[in-house]
Amino acid sequence: ILLLNRLVAASCTVNKIKMQNDQKEIVDLYIPRKCSETGKILSARDHAAVQINLADLDPATGVKTSSYKTIAIAGKIRRSGESDDSVLRAAVRLGIVPNKI
Repeated sequence: ILLLNRLVAASCTVNKIKMQNDQKEIVDLYIPRKCSETGKILSARDHAAVQINLADLDPATGVKTSSYKTIAIAGKIRRSGESDDSVLRAAVRLGIVPNKI
């Protein structure tokens, strides 16, 4: 019984897993996304959620730059049929699309 107690105690201890990058800095294991429309955190199980990266353009030449802006839409918004309006409102908030369309 003593051996069994030690095995149970050893298995119950939780080792904190820490992820490190190439520079040996500790980084988060998971960074949750938020819906651009509702502001709620998107769960990992929300398989209907989408993330759209909109490329920034050089204003002089109109060529795509290396930066982008991200819009995330929850599955609930997509199921309700409001995702097109949500993407448009998020693009207006980010300054990608002018206010008057």
